[in-house]
Amino acid sequence: MQTLEFAVLDWIQAHLRCGFLDAVLPPVSNLCNHGDIWILLAAVLLTVRRTRRQGAAVSCGLVLDLIFCNMLLKPLFDRVRPFVLNPPAALLVNPPPDASFPSGHTAVSFAAVFALKAAGSPLWRPALALAAVIAFSRLYLYVHWPTDVLGGALLGAAVGWAGAKIAERAWQRHSV
Repeated sequence: MQTLEFAVLDWIQAHLRCGFLDAVLPPVSNLCNHGDIWILLAAVLLTVRRTRRQGAAVSCGLVLDLIFCNMLLKPLFDRVRPFVLNPPAALLVNPPPDASFPSGHTAVSFAAVFALKAAGSPLWRPALALAAVIAFSRLYLYVHWPTDVLGGALLGAAVGWAGAKIAERAWQRHSV
C-alpha cells in the first residue's frame, strides 16, 4: 500500500509541482493550522443572531474533530509522515511533528463543511472548495499520505454531521 501511496505523492510532485502552487499552497494550508480558519468562521457565525445555530453546529463539529482526530486517532495510529521516509521531498520549512493519520487539516475542514451543510447554511459550498484545496495541499506538500487525507475527509464528514445534530438537539432543548 505504501508503494502505491508514494506513487501518488511522487506523481503530484512530478506533474503538478510549479512555482505558482509552491507559493500558494503553503499559506492555504497554514490557514488551517490548529483549525484557525474554521474556528474564526464558527466565532463569526455565533456572533450574528441569524447564524447562531450554524455557528453552534460548526463549533460542535470542531470539538468532536479535536477529540476524535487529535486526541484519539492520531496517537492510536501514530503513523509516520511521508517526508520522514523521503526527506528530499519535504516542501515545508517547519513540517508538522505529530502523527500522520488522519489528516487533521482535512478532518477539521470537512467537519466544518458537513456541519454547515447539515445546519442548512449556504456557506457549505465555498467551505467545500476551500476544504478541497486544503486537503490537496497536504498531499502537494508531502506531509500526508493519500489515505490520511481520505481518512480525514471521512472522519470530518462524520463528526461535522454529528456535531450539527448535537447542536440542533441542544438548541431545541434550550428553546422549549
